[in-house]
Amino acid sequence: MRRTTLWRGLLLGALIAAAQPALARDIRMSTTTSTENSGLLKVLLPAFEAKHGVKVHVISVGTGKALELGKNGDVDVVLVHARAAEDKFVADGHGVNRRDVMYNDFILVGTQEDPLALRGTRDVIAAFRKLGEGRAKFISRGDNSGTDQMEKAYWKEAGVAPKGTWFVSAGLGMGEVLTMAGEMRAYTLSDRATFGAYRAKTGLEILVQGDAKMFNPYGIIAVSPKKYPDINHGGAMKLIEWITSTEGQDLIASFRVNGEQLFFPGTGK
Repeated sequence: MRRTTLWRGLLLGALIAAAQPALARDIRMSTTTSTENSGLLKVLLPAFEAKHGVKVHVISVGTGKALELGKNGDVDVVLVHARAAEDKFVADGHGVNRRDVMYNDFILVGTQEDPLALRGTRDVIAAFRKLGEGRAKFISRGDNSGTDQMEKAYWKEAGVAPKGTWFVSAGLGMGEVLTMAGEMRAYTLSDRATFGAYRAKTGLEILVQGDAKMFNPYGIIAVSPKKYPDINHGGAMKLIEWITSTEGQDLIASFRVNGEQLFFPGTGK
């Protein structure tokens, strides 16, 4: 009798467990320093986590390193801004379901003194040719981030091979590079969002902006479940669907730093 009661109890427990949804697994996301430094993730992720009852663990690095983490299966999803590298990541079988998330732009910033008289100009390639004359210091990210990759493209188009004492390759994140540029009275290329968060700390000003070549789109990509069957693909897709939904896009549009909108919603497709 006692054994029958025990088996009935075990069977009932199993049936209850089967009827309950599986516990949500945490999501690992690698992303760029710009999304972290700007403060955007502190707005976006709590809203997603509260809705889905799951924690998103963020690794904030340059785009190149963020994609490398995805390539190695160390994260479930990546949020980055280097479209050519993103497309290669997918084409090489490391990621699936890339979606546009948002965009802003790159800006060339420097001190109020502006020794190269770049203030108010729009032609980013002409500005980089002037920088290449070596008459003022330039601080480079030097970390294979999305910003660093764009900077390299500008140097190449300008016909400049940056080297010499005027060119400093920092190997650091955007916030740290902006701080260095302020301290060294130098120029640097920045995404608008991180600059907005650091403007008051550095004393730097926007000098060159508005060139179509400075467009800066962000994309989100799930790491391939075919390549890494044990990753949390379901969680990655929930995050992708949410951040490109009306709810996620509205939060991106409403995010402000000192009253300035730093990111603009993407198409979500």
